[in-house]
Amino acid sequence: MSFEKVKNYFSEKGLQDRIKVSNTSSATVDMEAEALGCKAKQIAKTLSFMVQGSPVLVVAAGKVKGANKKFKSRFCTRPKMIPGKLVKDGIGHDVGGAYRL
Repeated sequence: MSFEKVKNYFSEKGLQDRIKVSNTSSATVDMEAEALGCKAKQIAKTLSFMVQGSPVLVVAAGKVKGANKKFKSRFCTRPKMIPGKLVKDGIGHDVGGAYRL
């Protein structure tokens, strides 16, 4: 889902004023949390996977790590992250984007 689609969704729900975008690097959750003046657990991040040829996004709190067993239980396959250079075309945004909600 692209950032524009997320912004539109939040606008429909009356939450558009809760989105904050940083102009600094968001290469890591910790960097983005520092730039926005919040805790890493307040950062929403996406983990991008391929499942049966289709991209799947898992949205998680900034410090949450993926659980292979849970992923396999839900999707009936091992997690396979989308290579970084293919994320923008497959997902709609670059690797490293973080937004405080």
